Amino acid sequence: MPGFEVLYQAAALCLTYPGDDFLARLPLLREAAPQLREFTDHAAVTAPEELAAHYVRVFGEDGEEGLRLGRGRGAAAPARLSDLYRAHGLEFTGEERPDFLPAVLEFTARTGNTDPLTGHRDALEQLRARLTGLGTPYACVLDAVCATLPPAHPGDLTDPVPQPR
Repeated sequence: MPGFEVLYQAAALCLTYPGDDFLARLPLLREAAPQLREFTDHAAVTAPEELAAHYVRVFGEDGEEGLRLGRGRGAAAPARLSDLYRAHGLEFTGEERPDFLPAVLEFTARTGNTDPLTGHRDALEQLRARLTGLGTPYACVLDAVCATLPPAHPGDLTDPVPQPR
């Protein structure tokens, strides 16, 4: 799915804790990814403290609680993602887990490889439904990402992260 790299990178930034870096990049995000306008417009008019408190309510203190795609799948999904990142010359560093959605989106933006997203389509759809049910502006971010992916097919998730090409 070429051409969505900017959207994936912008979505990754929108789904990280809304600190000073996010706020500084907000005008650029609004222009670069019009598909995320509902969220970026909301973020632009919301007090930073309120935006941060909302993030914590929706995703947990560091996002790990609500933005892990491999949750409930054991250690295999994050390990396969780490292997996939290495196969593309990227070493996963930092405190985030390899199945942390912003990390997966950033990987996809950098490599163009949508396998981790399509392989976790069920988790993305569950997260999208949860965010929609909460009525949070974060739902539009998942709407935009999911709209770029092919429809899910039964059996797609038997191997959640295909091997590199």
